[in-house]
Amino acid sequence: MKNFGYTQSNSDHTLFLKRDEGKITTVIVYVDDMVVTGNDIEEQQKLQKYLSQEFEMKDLGALKYFLGIEVARSKTSIFLFQRKYVMDLLTEIGMLGCKPADTPIEMNDKLCKDIDRLPTNKDTNALLEG
Repeated sequence: MKNFGYTQSNSDHTLFLKRDEGKITTVIVYVDDMVVTGNDIEEQQKLQKYLSQEFEMKDLGALKYFLGIEVARSKTSIFLFQRKYVMDLLTEIGMLGCKPADTPIEMNDKLCKDIDRLPTNKDTNALLEG
């Protein structure tokens, strides 16, 4: 991936990014599953062609489900759900009838449109600074 111009993420060794003139292509790999996404369709097609020559691959089309996360899209947004994963987990441990609790993730979080700017969480930074 590095030879193809991708940078490996420091926080997740299975995540690779390629930025070029305001465009971004992202690849995440998990065992024998891979997601290729971004706003550079031409780069995605080149990468998929290259990878299909190196590995046996099957293009499953638009992402709908990956690692227990359901993905839905609208014209302007992407929505991530873990309902099936949670229901399966609760069933497995016999807690299907439990009472719900607040989620630790911020709901309706807006991601940055500027791909070169990283989103920051001021509360987290304040905790880190002490």
